Amino acid sequence: MLRAQGRAVHQCDGGWVPVYVDQEQSICLMSVGFLLENPDEAVVWRGPKKNALIKQFVSDVAWGQLDYLVVDTPPGTSDEHMATVDALRPYGPLGALVVTTPQAVSVGDVRRELTFCRKTGLRVLGVVENMSGFVCPHCAECTSIFSRGGGEELASHAGVPFLGSVPLDPELTKSLEEGRDFIREFPESPAFPALLSIAQKVLTEAPARVP
Repeated sequence: MLRAQGRAVHQCDGGWVPVYVDQEQSICLMSVGFLLENPDEAVVWRGPKKNALIKQFVSDVAWGQLDYLVVDTPPGTSDEHMATVDALRPYGPLGALVVTTPQAVSVGDVRRELTFCRKTGLRVLGVVENMSGFVCPHCAECTSIFSRGGGEELASHAGVPFLGSVPLDPELTKSLEEGRDFIREFPESPAFPALLSIAQKVLTEAPARVP
């Protein structure tokens, strides 16, 4: 998505140097994918080794001064999630942004994520419903392919903010797969105002900390 595949990670006095994705060096990232010789290689590690790498990604990467550090995790409430929260706790994490799709199976998984956040003392910034209907590019009619409203109902029951719904858009998918700037290229997309509104709510709810 960020056109960073195949990039190498280097060492400096402060630790690993993250991979910068733009000339202005405004966005940088770190991934276990950068450490693999073969991109198709499976990471078959037991818990202690994975947990140690998570801690290294937080404390042994020369992040420099950041506005935000975003940690993208898969669904679940596993050791890796616990290790992530524990590694970030000394830095006072702002909170978790929880994403679900509207169908009941996904909502059930995310409900456990919210329980995990409560038990670990991690503030929930809000819930986002992804794949929330498909807007026809020809007639603008919205079809609820995966049902609709599960994310909003979940947020209401859990007592956390509902940040918005993002409809399916083939152009968004294509942009992500090709590493293109969706926001600049498709301002007329129905997903554009949804994403913009969600981003504004997150920035309002969790403003960057100025040192």
